[in-house]
Amino acid sequence: GYGHTVPLSDGGKAFCIIYSVIGIPFTLLFLTAVVQRIIVYVTRRPVLYFHIRWGFSKQVVAIIHAMVLGFVTVSCFFLIPAAIFSVLEDDWNFLESFYFCFISLSTIGLGDYVPGEGYNQKFRELYKIGITCYLLMGLIAMLVVLETFCELHELKKFRKLFYVKKDKEEDQVHIMEHDQLSFSSISDQAASMKDDQKANEPFVNSQSPTSNDSSLNN
Repeated sequence: GYGHTVPLSDGGKAFCIIYSVIGIPFTLLFLTAVVQRIIVYVTRRPVLYFHIRWGFSKQVVAIIHAMVLGFVTVSCFFLIPAAIFSVLEDDWNFLESFYFCFISLSTIGLGDYVPGEGYNQKFRELYKIGITCYLLMGLIAMLVVLETFCELHELKKFRKLFYVKKDKEEDQVHIMEHDQLSFSSISDQAASMKDDQKANEPFVNSQSPTSNDSSLNN
């Protein structure tokens, strides 16, 4: 939200809260689902193709692909739109137009520059719809680029520097305690099974040898 249009009534503010609580998570889920499907065709398959087809190193191909994708995204969603906005908006120069593109696609949205607010703007409704489509596609492109860079092997190694490392001695102690507990539980189970077997065995009347001999003589 740029902040140039805000609800004033209590009902409008309450509706804005409910709408935002429901709409923002669904928007994030939608963007995540779209990005996960696009990145398969834009990033993973091209890198794998050049790696298998031409035998280049996968890491080198991934770095070059990420740089090319970043350059194309900056050109298509920052430089070219900034030039278009500087022509369509009378009061904007190229720097201000580029500033609007960056503030919008980075989701900062300060609202100090909003396109299509002039009274003499031609085709204002169509212009607003085009800006909405541009912002939606720009957000998806930015997320695809960020996901592509996050999948680089070098950045994964860099992120591991911030992970919490566990001490090996503590891990070994936990493993030994777990093993001791497992062995003791197995031995306890075996002892209880033997006791159950003894309890379930039928009682056999044992006869003394003298009684057997006397029965044979008779």
